[in-house]
Amino acid sequence: MSLLLEIITPDRTVYNGEVESATFPGTLGTFLVLNNHAPIISTLFKGPMSYVNEDGSHKYEIDGGVVEVLNNKITVLAESVH
Repeated sequence: MSLLLEIITPDRTVYNGEVESATFPGTLGTFLVLNNHAPIISTLFKGPMSYVNEDGSHKYEIDGGVVEVLNNKITVLAESVH
């Protein structure tokens, strides 16, 4: 695994670690991020966000936010995560 994912809300860090892939509810539809993804900044809608790491698949509901992908690092700034 060579993607680093950080999920942050205004009150806590939800996750910070390596993942194989991550899926997001983007404004224009759901999208998948894999290793060596092109740089992107996208707004996120309310909906399911998931990632796969060495422990398996993990799924959250987010209430919107922003995601940035740059140099195999994914940073999610979410309004809230359930």
